[in-house]
Amino acid sequence: MSCPNSAKSGLRPFSLLPHPREAIRQFTPNWFAATMGTGVLALALAQLPFNFPGLQLFAEGLWLFNIGLFVLFSAMYAARWALFYDEARRIFGHSTVSMFFGTIPMGLATIINGFLVFGVPRWGEGVVSLAQSLWWLDVAMSLACGILIPYLMFTRQDHSIDQMTAVWLLPVVAAEVAAASGGLLAPHLADAHSQMVMLVTSYLLWGYSVPVAFSILTILLLRMALHKLPHENMAASSWLALGPIGTGALGMLLLGADAPAIFAANGLPGIGDIAAGLGLVAGITLWGFGLWWMLMAVLITLRYLRAGIPFNLGWWGFTFPLGVYSLATLKLASTLSLMFFSLIGTLLVVGLALMWLIVSTRTVQGAWRGELFVSPCIAGIKK
Repeated sequence: MSCPNSAKSGLRPFSLLPHPREAIRQFTPNWFAATMGTGVLALALAQLPFNFPGLQLFAEGLWLFNIGLFVLFSAMYAARWALFYDEARRIFGHSTVSMFFGTIPMGLATIINGFLVFGVPRWGEGVVSLAQSLWWLDVAMSLACGILIPYLMFTRQDHSIDQMTAVWLLPVVAAEVAAASGGLLAPHLADAHSQMVMLVTSYLLWGYSVPVAFSILTILLLRMALHKLPHENMAASSWLALGPIGTGALGMLLLGADAPAIFAANGLPGIGDIAAGLGLVAGITLWGFGLWWMLMAVLITLRYLRAGIPFNLGWWGFTFPLGVYSLATLKLASTLSLMFFSLIGTLLVVGLALMWLIVSTRTVQGAWRGELFVSPCIAGIKK
């Protein structure tokens, strides 16, 4: 007699939660990683060098869907702070979940870029002012994440080198993602001074983030050599290192492409030419560095697969780093006109699309049942 009831409960949304409001009570910033992965796939599909019928329209639809996801997640997280404030603020003391604050501005950055890739052709240059306003909001959040979360690490949270994972990168990488977005947005601004302000700000954001991220990568190499791989629950974190490398390369390529015209319009033509050359060389060099990390991540993932990897929201870590590395590859292809980068970039995007299908399907299933709504910050608290 219990089987039919059990089957019916499995058809109800949030059937594994004691009450539907638990979806809000247990909501964490980890969910915004889904907007990062979805957004970067939309952008990567739109940049493919080969024209497939209907692909551009599908990519635009995916971007619009991502906006809906971001708004939904923002509403749910705001509701958690409003309804469960005392529990929500526990995140600042949690050594892992607090790192995912960085996913919020990075998810927003994919939407901002989409306004330029999809919005301008669809609605005209009028959307640039909206993208510009959102970009400054994104910059503010990225700067806050990049300094406040490490400060909490130094003063309040408990960390140890043997428990370290690549999630340490999430709060500091947000600034370089904003820098890459600034490189895409700056040429769309109306006047030369505004372009200059955004370009210089983007270079500052790149410097604010990349050296710190690479410092963390250095420690991460030591940690893995001494203490081996993290628990299989953190298997996807092996891909996170590719994120700052790919974004760093993409940022330098985009900013370098903008630099000659913007610096020349502001009376500094020589500086722009130097910036363009440095951007290209840095982009190529970082791409090679990223290739090492990507191959290492593949080997590590294959090792994890032998024992099985339990699904969790961390699987979205397989998507965004691969996505930004794909975008950097496609940017090199268009800049250098080399078929090698076009073919590699296309293969990377295909792999990204397949991984997105797997992770998004599992996420929808887990969200429907309610099993993915778990906040480690309040684990064990009864209510």
